[in-house]
Parts: sequence; structure tokens; C-alpha cells
Amino acid sequence: MEVLGQLLNTTLVFSTALIFAALGGIFSERSGVVNIGLEGLMMFGAFAAAVGGYYAQEAGMGEWAPWVGVLSAMAVGVIGSLIHAVASITFKADQTISGTVINFLAAGSTLYMVKLIFDGSGETPLIDGFSKVSIPGLSKIPVIGEGIFNSYPTTYLAIILVVVIYFVLFKTPFGLRLRAVGEHPSAADTLGVNVNKMRYIGVMLSGLLAGIGGATITLTTTGTFAHNTISGQGFIAIAAMIFGKWNPLGAFGAAVFFGLSQAIRNYVQLFEWSKSIPQEFIFMIPYVLTIIVLVSAVGRSSAPKALGEPYDPGKR
Repeated sequence: MEVLGQLLNTTLVFSTALIFAALGGIFSERSGVVNIGLEGLMMFGAFAAAVGGYYAQEAGMGEWAPWVGVLSAMAVGVIGSLIHAVASITFKADQTISGTVINFLAAGSTLYMVKLIFDGSGETPLIDGFSKVSIPGLSKIPVIGEGIFNSYPTTYLAIILVVVIYFVLFKTPFGLRLRAVGEHPSAADTLGVNVNKMRYIGVMLSGLLAGIGGATITLTTTGTFAHNTISGQGFIAIAAMIFGKWNPLGAFGAAVFFGLSQAIRNYVQLFEWSKSIPQEFIFMIPYVLTIIVLVSAVGRSSAPKALGEPYDPGKR
């Protein structure tokens, strides 16, 4: 029972960053803008969280330092997403290429900035990230208590946001407008909805949430930022978004599935028989599952109809 509780807890820890990034991708793609750049936006967020958290810690902010890291990640994530928004919405560049540029830009610029700030070091100094918070009473429940109610603040926030964002997307006028510009932008424009404005908001929200996703990795599992801190998590988040059919609840379930695959990867290494298996094969588990899930999702997931199509208000 204890092992099951620990496995569930580890699953949610690994899922948290994927949940944030997948929710961000949903905002962008529901508005009609493809966002391949989630990986890069998570890199920006992880970098900003490490640097912001480090300087806040040096300033003696104590337990507030990780939250400064999160705020830094949100700000840098939004700035990074604006590059994608300007290129793909204002200048109508190919959205896939624009997102790919974000990934390359983030990979190069963050490593360069780390070396510049920290005197040539390839990673940021270790920082004290978030500590796990137990919810009184609930944390004593067998399996579920250890697995769900004894976790990091960011995990609780991610779960709450899944419900909030589902409500916002499907139960509010804002969500209706966002989905409308991703499905039928001309019709939405005719009804007075500013299509490009809504798309900018969608992309910026994706940057904000993906930034938090990157910060989560820095502030809960690694304690530092290096070139391999994200290592494909953004692409797995895209897979979770697609497999979840661009629905927050579905994306949450898919993210937990991928988080479970990473947790199993870690637990497999504890067994003696795993030592006879090359470590590279064990680390491949989450990515192989990602490919399998994406292949199985082909033809079953229906993307927003206007996804990837630039919109020109003057040609409606």
C-alpha cells in the first residue's frame, strides 16, 4: 500500500509540469494557433524560475523565493509567447515554423544567459524549491492520502486549474469566443469578436502556463536549470493535449498517464533485474509511450477546424 501511494505521488509530481503546459497549449490551439513551441516556452520558464528563485533566495526571501521564481517564469513565458504571436498572427508566418524557432531560440539563449550570468557555468546554482505540503486529515487516507494530499503546492494548483480552465472554456462567454475564433473565425468576426486579439490572448496564456510548467520542474525535482532540464517534456505535453482532444479534463488524464510512465521508469531502476538492461532503454519508456499514444490518436482526435490558418480581417 505504501509503495502504491509513493508511486501515485511520484506520478503526480511528474505529471504537474505536463498538465500546465498542456493546458497552455489548449488555450493557444483552441484559438486557432498551432503551438509547437511549448518545449521552448517551458525552457524559458525553467530558466527564469531558476534565476529568479536564486536571486530571491540570496536576498533572504526564504519560503517566498520559489514563488518569485514562478512569477519570473510566468513573465518570461508570456514574453516568449509574444514572439510566436507576432510572427504567426500579425505577420502570418507558418505557425509550425514559428513554434520551432521558439524551441531553438530558447535552447540557445537560455544556455547562453546561464553562462553569462554565472561566470561560464553550464547550469544555475542549486536553489531551495518548494516543499511538500500535507493536507491535515486527508493525507492520512491509505494510498490516496500519500499519493494526492501530500504533494507540492504546484501540484495542487495544477489540479485546481484543470477544473477552472474547463469551466472557463466551456461555460463562459470568453471561452465561447476563444473556441469560436478557432473554429469559424469569419463567423466570429462578423459577430463582433476581434479574432486576432483573442488569438493573442490564447497564445499569451499558453506562454504563461507553459512557463509555470517549466518552473515546476526547476522548483520541485531538479533544483537547478541546465540545457537538459526540460528534455522533451514540452513535446510530451503536446501529445497529452492531442490525446486529450484539446479538452482540459482529457489532457489531465493523458498527462497523468505520461507521468505514470516516467514514475515507472524511476521505479524500474530500483529492481536488481533492471541492471542487466541498458539504461538508455529504460529512459526511452516515456518517449516510446508518447509515440504509441500519438499513433493511436491519429484519426480519433478532431482539432479545431481553423487550427493553423492565419486570419486576415480585411478578407473575410
